[in-house]
Amino acid sequence: MIETLSDWLGLAQGWLFETAIQPLVFQLGFGEHVEDAFEGTEWLLIGMLELALLFLVLRPLESLIPAQQITDRRARWNDFIYTVLHRIGIFSLLIFFTLDPLIDAIAGWLRFESFQPLNLESLWPGIGPLAAFAVYFVVLDFFDYWYHRASHHFNWWWALHGLHHSQQNMNLWSDDRNHVLDDLLRDVYMGVIALCIGVEPAQYVLLVSVSRILQSLQHANVRIHFGWLGERLLVSPRYHRMHHAIGVGHENSEGKLGGCNFAVLLPVWDIIFRTANFTPRFVATGIRDQLPRTDAHGRAAPGREYGEGFWSQQLLGLKRMVEFARKDVV
Repeated sequence: MIETLSDWLGLAQGWLFETAIQPLVFQLGFGEHVEDAFEGTEWLLIGMLELALLFLVLRPLESLIPAQQITDRRARWNDFIYTVLHRIGIFSLLIFFTLDPLIDAIAGWLRFESFQPLNLESLWPGIGPLAAFAVYFVVLDFFDYWYHRASHHFNWWWALHGLHHSQQNMNLWSDDRNHVLDDLLRDVYMGVIALCIGVEPAQYVLLVSVSRILQSLQHANVRIHFGWLGERLLVSPRYHRMHHAIGVGHENSEGKLGGCNFAVLLPVWDIIFRTANFTPRFVATGIRDQLPRTDAHGRAAPGREYGEGFWSQQLLGLKRMVEFARKDVV
């Protein structure tokens, strides 16, 4: 099945590249990047298919069974912009010009040092493509759990990641609402892990796509859960919503960094490392410091501003990172 899907995507990629992308690349004078553009066409195609799937399936579900009423449609629209930028390849271009040279340099250094990737498939001779896909899926999710948990542990990192949690109207587009620097760090981390365990490029594209679709479902504003057993096998919208809960998901009972439900796809990591919270509630989302507060003099004060548009959110994220790193407080 994996091979058949790859063949279909390969045919579609070739057609899209020859009819649209390649002529544009040469017209813009970027002929030396034509091979990279061919690889980028695959990400563009996958992203377009993902957007179509989200519109056709998740968006209607949000209207039919919402977990909460949307009170700020502009905030949801802003999240949609993030998703489009990610899925049609704008961030892929940014990654190409910043991370690809780094990843290539790391790969070259490893080859120079005679490093051989672990290649998990070699540990099970005769393993089929679908089983290999499942193995890489589990291993990458394990490392993603620790990346995500770390972003809730260090103050400067939380300052960036907090942008993702600041959405008080969480919706299917909110998965991509991240600070660009946080995205770049994660892409380097996951890319190096995939390189070290021998994930093939075609496998990695499919692994990323499946992960993105499932994470869009997790963030969707839908009143859906998977039952007692299902909640422990795959992260559901209700389970992940608890991770975004005000005063619960991103901090401990003392108000310090911590939280629960860090699993990206598989709750088993939360269960093993005791960070799971299966409370069966669809909670309000956001960050405590966004809420109005009372200062030391008893006067009402507004909550922290996280920005309304893309550029203000990115700028404020950098300012928070400097502030939190310097003062070592949240």
